[in-house]
Amino acid sequence: MTEQKTDVKQQNHKKRQQKLKEQVDSRIAAASTDKALLLVITGNGKGKSTAGFGTVARAVGHGLKAAVAQFIKGTWDCGERNLLQQHGVEFAVMNTGFTWDTQDRAADIAAAELVWAKAEQFLQDETIQLVLLDELTYMISYHYIDLDRIVTALNNRPSTQHVVITGRAAHRVLIDMADTVSEVQSIKHAFDAGIQVQKGVDW
Repeated sequence: MTEQKTDVKQQNHKKRQQKLKEQVDSRIAAASTDKALLLVITGNGKGKSTAGFGTVARAVGHGLKAAVAQFIKGTWDCGERNLLQQHGVEFAVMNTGFTWDTQDRAADIAAAELVWAKAEQFLQDETIQLVLLDELTYMISYHYIDLDRIVTALNNRPSTQHVVITGRAAHRVLIDMADTVSEVQSIKHAFDAGIQVQKGVDW
């Protein structure tokens, strides 16, 4: 490629990036509202809880206080919990495992109620700046926890408190309430190919 063509390419690239910068700067300038966020991470793909815990790690890294209420899962060793508890993150864990393992609806509801009661305390604590409600969507779809009770707690939380909700099939009410909604789609999953779940990656 000649030096002249290289210069033209560089000039064109610079023009495109300058135009993009102006668009981004304009959007940043227009974002004048400062508020705590409600984030929902849903969909059928792998990585929803991982993304939620990544947000907790980010918050803790910035010196914010965080807490986690973990539904459905809990019997397996949890790498995120092992790490984050060392940094002062409080956990409330349902500790029953997957519903197809327990096969005991009454016991699952009782366990969910205990964790949700603790989650409500998190959602009332002005010193906690981020709360992760991991796998909360199942509590609604399984009718373990009343939707109105959840909505009330979210609406009445401290004005400076961010909340992240994860799980499949997020209820439309949560999606409408949320400031940011991300859907994780499944393209391929190793488990479908008969590959065992891997410590440190899958759990």
